[in-house]
This record gives sequence, C-alpha cells and structure tokens, in this order.
Amino acid sequence: MGNGKQPKAEMGDWGRVAQTGSFQELIRQKSSFIVPATIFFFVFYFILPVLTAYSTVLNKKAVGAINWAYLYAFAQFAMTWGLCHLYMRKANKFDELVNKVKQEITDKGGKAE
Repeated sequence: MGNGKQPKAEMGDWGRVAQTGSFQELIRQKSSFIVPATIFFFVFYFILPVLTAYSTVLNKKAVGAINWAYLYAFAQFAMTWGLCHLYMRKANKFDELVNKVKQEITDKGGKAE
C-alpha cells in the first residue's frame, strides 16, 4: 500500500502536448466523428418512442404480421453494430495519431508514455 498520493503531472508537459499539431489534429478528427455519430445515434434512438407514442405511422403492417415498429426496433440493433464497426475502424486511425503525438513530444525532448 502506498501513502495514497498520486504523482502529479506537470502542467507544462500537458500544455506542451496540447500545443502540438498532432494532438490538435487528433482532437479535430475525433470530434468530427464522435459528435455527429452521437447526434445521429440519439436522434435515431429516440424517434422510435416518439413515433410510437404520438403517431400511428409505425403501426402499419410491413411484412406479414410484423409491423414497422418491430422493423425499426430491429434496425436500432443493426445501427448500433454499424456505429460500433465504424468507430473501431476510426479508432485504428486515432491510434496512429496518438503515436504521432508521442513521437512529436519525444522528438522535442519530452516524455511520452
């Protein structure tokens, strides 16, 4: 057991990391994917309860005894898996940018772990 104290990161190091072009590019690329994907997810997700509560548009039969509400609910599973797959592909590119940030910091004499 330790004394409960965590080592403090020097703010100068974090400030230096935040100023690098590679880190700013990483944040820009992550934000340009995560923000629209999150908005899309929430809109797609909340359309089902809103439509089922306030309209009858999803009550119509789609295939046999299955109505559009069930198909839309199933589509939410497919959408979630699809977004997960897209994020996994993007995360590999984010990892490459993280390595560039680390390299840029170590080239400038800093410490990257």
